[in-house]
Amino acid sequence: MHKLILVLIGTCCLAARGYGDEFLHNGVTAHRGNSGEFPENTLPAFESGIKVGADWLELDIFKTADGKLVVVHDRTTKRVGDIDLDVTQSSYEELLAVDVATGFRRDHNLSVKECPKHTMPLLEDVLQKVMTQNRTRVSIQPKMDCVGEAVALIKRLKCESWVGFNDGNLTLMAKVKKLAPELPVFWDRGESDIDEDIAMAKQNEFEALVLNHAVITQRKVENIHRAGLEVGAWTVNSDSEMKRLLELGVNRIYTDYPKRLLRILRQNGQASRKDSNHE
Repeated sequence: MHKLILVLIGTCCLAARGYGDEFLHNGVTAHRGNSGEFPENTLPAFESGIKVGADWLELDIFKTADGKLVVVHDRTTKRVGDIDLDVTQSSYEELLAVDVATGFRRDHNLSVKECPKHTMPLLEDVLQKVMTQNRTRVSIQPKMDCVGEAVALIKRLKCESWVGFNDGNLTLMAKVKKLAPELPVFWDRGESDIDEDIAMAKQNEFEALVLNHAVITQRKVENIHRAGLEVGAWTVNSDSEMKRLLELGVNRIYTDYPKRLLRILRQNGQASRKDSNHE
């Protein structure tokens, strides 16, 4: 019961900060969208993440040579694409020539018919898509210093209620809070000193610490909760690890398989009352 109370307190803290009551609060973050079933960081992956009922999507951004904010995890397109380009040294028009579904198609032994070609989306395209509904929000991970441009875009679109940020770079996350203190920040951590991380998160008014799942212990979860912060875990795809983390009281799990985590939450009776029933 004590652990369940901690989870409920943590998952409600964002709602208490003034966001719409219609948003889901199930602690499921679709990592790069529903990337276990669709090419990562593509519109279909994000659309699926919304459809299955994740309460947050997570995505990565870079700035192109012509100043566009694009959604992609790596600085080069080699891993996901059929052409190897440096995102930061290429124009968006040049990047549109890359089929960013190539890596997913290869890894899953799929044909183009089974997995059609996809182009790299602009951050603006994804935000506009997310703004058409009020169940799922999006957490932006800047892979370079483009926070100012991202926050300016968010303010121009007036989509603050749909958006948060996550990353391990303290300078970039502190910059988010300086430019837009109303946006939630989920600070990614690894094997660093948890007490120092808690102190720094509180000092910068971050909402959560997101830890590598392998280093999460009961003591760390309790200490983070005691400080009034959420606990997140990245990136978790196995049933057994999902169950372990939920038992420890982790509030938020980043996963490539959001449907899998939602199924476990329903089995445990922990899913939000607004949760989707999709399998």
